[in-house]
Amino acid sequence: MEQAQGSAYYHADDAVSVVSLGSYDQEKARKALEAVLAPIGGLSFIKPGMRVGIKANLVSAMAPEKAGTTHPVLLSALCEMIRACGAEVIIGDSPGGLYNAPFVNRVYAVSGMTEVKGAALNQNFAQKQAQFPEGHVLKSFTYTAYLDDLDIIINFAKLKSHGMMGMSAAAKNMFGTIPGIIKPEYHYRFPRYEDFADMLLDLDEYFHPVLSIVDAVIGMEGNGPTAGTPRPIGCLLASHSPHTLDAIAASLLGFAPKEIPTLEAALRRGLIPENVKDILLFGSLDGLYVPDFERVVERRSLGFTGDGSNPIKRLFGSVAGRLLRTRPKLKKDLCIGCGICRDICPAKAITIEKKKARIRKSDCIRCFCCQEFCPKSAMKVHRTWVASLFHHEKNK
Repeated sequence: MEQAQGSAYYHADDAVSVVSLGSYDQEKARKALEAVLAPIGGLSFIKPGMRVGIKANLVSAMAPEKAGTTHPVLLSALCEMIRACGAEVIIGDSPGGLYNAPFVNRVYAVSGMTEVKGAALNQNFAQKQAQFPEGHVLKSFTYTAYLDDLDIIINFAKLKSHGMMGMSAAAKNMFGTIPGIIKPEYHYRFPRYEDFADMLLDLDEYFHPVLSIVDAVIGMEGNGPTAGTPRPIGCLLASHSPHTLDAIAASLLGFAPKEIPTLEAALRRGLIPENVKDILLFGSLDGLYVPDFERVVERRSLGFTGDGSNPIKRLFGSVAGRLLRTRPKLKKDLCIGCGICRDICPAKAITIEKKKARIRKSDCIRCFCCQEFCPKSAMKVHRTWVASLFHHEKNK
């Protein structure tokens, strides 16, 4: 076991473990999973007879080599380890779209889940209502009912760029507990990045996965989380805290915590330290940093508004915000006029005209659902020329 680095933060459950893994080889994957889990207690929390749910990232019907979903080789290795503990394993998620057997089973098939050994794939597509008065912003919500049949949840995410949140990893992955067809409603309920991030953290707190793992063997950069480019990163990360895990993952990609809304929310709630170096880390990040990671980042940290009391600063901040604001933009030559973006848009800001999508800028809430779920990658995250200058400078 490698020496732990950094300072102990809060308690052992916040520690993050990292191991290198360069390919999805079955034998190497099993050894890497055992190695990444060993410093944080392994699977000692699993008891014989338990029903263990793995909440994978199955955002869409994407083949494993597209790097948009949790890789089936890693899931097979984890299922083998769980079954060795005498437990039953159920893999599930609610992709964007219909939450029913035909739609989800197609996602299972295309993403390689049907090849995962030692686990059942969830076939309970009922929905339930939750009341969560303790939530910061999410006091009630609809969720996938199969989660009630589980004794514990393991959160197995994929490391990707994300049009709205900057990065998708452990905290964001729990949005898959919301039925796919209802997801746009939550974008509309929480259009501000800060509120949407708080909603995601409320879901993390409500379902409280006992363990989070991130598949960062091959991640996704650029127009993520579904239309980006596979990017080798070469590691697995694990923690009992999705938030300290995400903080370490973000640092690998060159993000500061305040550039990722979920991490900024976690910082406000005291779930991560201000300095990532204060997180107890098992393993080494040497050789894993991706300094030229192609990311989609909203320059939210450049508000230029001070404390809001100065009218000149408020005006300047408003102008700067418009100059730096990203938004979805159609690449017309790729659009086939299928209408998926129109149907999924929570603000109803998209129409299909002459077999092409058209976005009404005045109604767009910049949730990037259209960009995330376009089957032809025709929706791109568009930066203004000013934002592009900052982006270029950031990635030098």
